[in-house]
Amino acid sequence: MNNSYYLLTLFGCAAVTWLPRVLPFVLTKAFALPSAVEKFLSYLPMTILTALLLQSLLTFKSGSFPSLRFPEILACIPALIVGIRTNDLMKIVLTGVVAIALLRLL
Repeated sequence: MNNSYYLLTLFGCAAVTWLPRVLPFVLTKAFALPSAVEKFLSYLPMTILTALLLQSLLTFKSGSFPSLRFPEILACIPALIVGIRTNDLMKIVLTGVVAIALLRLL
């Protein structure tokens, strides 16, 4: 295997990673989506974030019910309060990181 093989592999991986992420933005700029599709797509960020949050709050084991991770749940409480009051994602993330760091320190 020579350097050109690695270079082509690198460019191929970059294209496969880049195209599915950028192409939808380019295509939706070219034409307008129906309002039903736009309404459906408006729920996707919230559902993705909810799935990521639940994945971090629960421990999944095969053959049993999910169990709770109590330090992470306790760290979510101040982050939730900051989120309700400010609606600023950066403040929410920083509050959650500081809260979990303090809980792990104790």
